[in-house]
Amino acid sequence: MNKFTNPVIEGFAPDPSVCAVGDDYYLVTSTFAYFPGVPVYHSKDLVNWKQIGNALHREEQLKLLNAEHSAGIFAPCIRYHEGTFYMITTNVSHGGNFLVTATDPAGPWSDPYFIDNAPGIDPSLFFDDDGKCYYVGTRPNPEGVKYNGDWEVWLQEFDLETMQLTGVSTKLWKGALHTAIWPEAPHIYKKDGYYYLLIAEGGTGFNHACTVARSERVDGPYIGNKNNPILTHRHLGKDFPVHNVGHGDFVETPDGKWYITLLASRIFDGYSNLGRETFLAEVVWEDGWPVVNPGVGRLLEVQEHKLPLVPVEQTEKHTFETIKPEFMFLRNPDMSNFDNKVREGWLRLHPTTTTIKDLASPTFLSVRQQSMWYKLSTHVELALAPGGEAGLVILQNDKYSIRLVAVEEENQTVVKMVTMIDSEETVVGSEVITEKDIVLEIHGTGQRVKGICRVGDQELVIAEDVDAHYLSTEVAGGFVGCTLGIYTTSTAKEPGYADFEWLENKKTNK
Repeated sequence: MNKFTNPVIEGFAPDPSVCAVGDDYYLVTSTFAYFPGVPVYHSKDLVNWKQIGNALHREEQLKLLNAEHSAGIFAPCIRYHEGTFYMITTNVSHGGNFLVTATDPAGPWSDPYFIDNAPGIDPSLFFDDDGKCYYVGTRPNPEGVKYNGDWEVWLQEFDLETMQLTGVSTKLWKGALHTAIWPEAPHIYKKDGYYYLLIAEGGTGFNHACTVARSERVDGPYIGNKNNPILTHRHLGKDFPVHNVGHGDFVETPDGKWYITLLASRIFDGYSNLGRETFLAEVVWEDGWPVVNPGVGRLLEVQEHKLPLVPVEQTEKHTFETIKPEFMFLRNPDMSNFDNKVREGWLRLHPTTTTIKDLASPTFLSVRQQSMWYKLSTHVELALAPGGEAGLVILQNDKYSIRLVAVEEENQTVVKMVTMIDSEETVVGSEVITEKDIVLEIHGTGQRVKGICRVGDQELVIAEDVDAHYLSTEVAGGFVGCTLGIYTTSTAKEPGYADFEWLENKKTNK
């Protein structure tokens, strides 16, 4: 039998939602303040995923002006119905709950339909057998929030012609535990005459859990499974290497097998720099209820798989002939600062005064960090005026980062490794160079990183044994994982530019 390794999407890939169209599977995840928003992945086996596009790929769809790093786009849901894909989500910074549609999941996707009178977050759509569509969401207790996280799951019919709610809203469930907090990620499924409501509760941290209830009517009453939670890791202790398990979505294969995609965080020396990643588990049904990984009851690092595996090519060395779907920018970027036409085979970055410390859109292009053992590198040619810098960044958020940059001073060029911890910058190493054509490398070995500058055949170690544990959710807070990218900024009125030939994010051995 085939085997797969979790997570199935490594790195910053939280809040996964999945749908099946025949034997093709499509999955989306949250992106918060990154642009484009909501990556769309395709798979033939639920294990090997390839990003084919982004659901929110135009600024008209995704306003992120001044969005906090962990604001913007929260938990998306993807569904397919009668030839159309629907992606519904929340922009917590601008506009609230909305959906977009497409006939091709690779895009283009429609302009957003913002939904009136739809409070809360984590919206989902359910298409019933009678052709009706329902909006399922989560909202604060309408009678008044009595404790932090006092929310509820609610349902209302959704009109696909007007793209608005119709009829009355109905409270469905508050979760399995008495005074459960943050009942979130609600999804409804129909099986064998029952409507099943899968949610997350406990908050998207260590106490996270998947719970389920069912009803004979779509609008309830919903009765909780006596075996809830159907999946959590909170009982395994903080030394267990995978935390925060929850926010699941069921998917059924054409031959009747069931699986669940969900988020969890791998822990490295007590910290989760990679953020919340996408995991996969098997689901079987016993006595009318779902059981996750029967006989085990937790996520597995290596697991047998009943579907034939269909590997896909994954890119480690990124070139810039096109702006690829996997490239991530902050908020709404000015794409004129990213020029891949002026010099063939290179990407010219034009610096602005905006930095990665600002809640704005610096000249920064990144990919997701997928491992704690890696080499991040780029080839750059500098043409910057004094006051400019260009190079590599490990970005957690606007207050926590590490960068390896060539800085143009009045009479010299200095390569510096700079840590930013709670907005305080420290130069942990520097070397003066005389060339403008350099290769920069950051080597990650667990929670330690080393910065190298190569000038011709010369290797300069800028800094080594630099602690990176603060680039984690546990220290920096928020909901994101780290991204790895190229960057430039300048204080000069005529700043010049920096040309980048490639960006490589290569996994290395432990």
